[in-house]
Amino acid sequence: TCIGYISLLFLRSSQPLFNSRKMPQFFAALTKEQRVELKGIADAIVAPGKGILAADESTGTIGKRFDGIGVENNLENRRNYRQLLFTAPKLNEHIGGVILYHETFFQDADCGTPFPRLLQKQGILPGIKVDTGLVTLPGTDGEPTTQGMDGLNERCAEYKKNGAQFAKWRCVLMIKGSAPSYQAMQENATVLARYAAICQHNGIVPIVEPEILQDGTHDMTECLRVSEQVLSFVYKALMDHHVYLEGTLLKPNMVTPGAQATIRNTPEEIAMATIAALSRTVPPAVPGVTFLSGGLSEQQATDNLDRINKCPGKKPWALSFSYGRALQASVLKAWAGKKENVAAAQTVLLKLAHNNGQAAQGKYAGGDQASGDSLFVEKHVY
Repeated sequence: TCIGYISLLFLRSSQPLFNSRKMPQFFAALTKEQRVELKGIADAIVAPGKGILAADESTGTIGKRFDGIGVENNLENRRNYRQLLFTAPKLNEHIGGVILYHETFFQDADCGTPFPRLLQKQGILPGIKVDTGLVTLPGTDGEPTTQGMDGLNERCAEYKKNGAQFAKWRCVLMIKGSAPSYQAMQENATVLARYAAICQHNGIVPIVEPEILQDGTHDMTECLRVSEQVLSFVYKALMDHHVYLEGTLLKPNMVTPGAQATIRNTPEEIAMATIAALSRTVPPAVPGVTFLSGGLSEQQATDNLDRINKCPGKKPWALSFSYGRALQASVLKAWAGKKENVAAAQTVLLKLAHNNGQAAQGKYAGGDQASGDSLFVEKHVY
């Protein structure tokens, strides 16, 4: 019979029927030791009840925040404010990592300890913003991409040597007219993948941030559609660039209506749409999703995160936070640039961190309400 003939050929042949040397070969981008380290860092950042404090505002952006409280934007005031954040007692109970700006990364606390080392002593992992801002993508209707790839490998090596354990790179997409275009989605996904691969090569966990801006009148259904498209492009690019998903974190927007939309959605509706987008696009190998607040009020950011974690269905990733404005707006007001207000401002920070740590486990009970003031900034840049 045909089967018997093939079996006879197999038994008599001195060579394997299937030559493994001709099978597809995949490049091992990372060693086993590198993979273990990266996964350990990612898992630690999103341990149960923990999230990220995004304190990586550029000099210009922190200046706008200082303007709102009447504080001069100078080197020492910026250092004092970041020191207030990083020395808050028991901050590590709900903060697993802090993203720093380049200037802050190389500053010292009053005690002479560099900020990255100060955080590590508290059991908080220091991270670093490595992109250098947005530029317009030629050939599009004003859509942006992110620059900073030149010299990134060398900068990551230097940051790692000085204590950085993870990094952040923000790409921005918008919903308007024909945007986001295929070109913008493809370009930004590729940039994020190249950045992630370079970070991992240097022992740094990349936070992948494809932010869809809240600007616009679009409804939640449109945001859901675009979120699925964008995340699909991103994970295809990450696989193409041999990025180790277990050693990454995702920092996406929640699925919400545009800031100028007339129909608003409940936190429960936002949670269901957000989980739907993630379930359809994000592989379960990714350890955690750390949402950006994206202009939501402090209270909205906490409520939405809590409902996301309470949402029924399979959720194979840790669902946590990486908040900047939603963890700092009330802190800045409480501080107002005065040394005597440091303790009070730290109390506010710890309350916000606690609330979001509870929300990251679906255990937020409300009661101790945060500010409901909108933190939306049109075409926001860091």
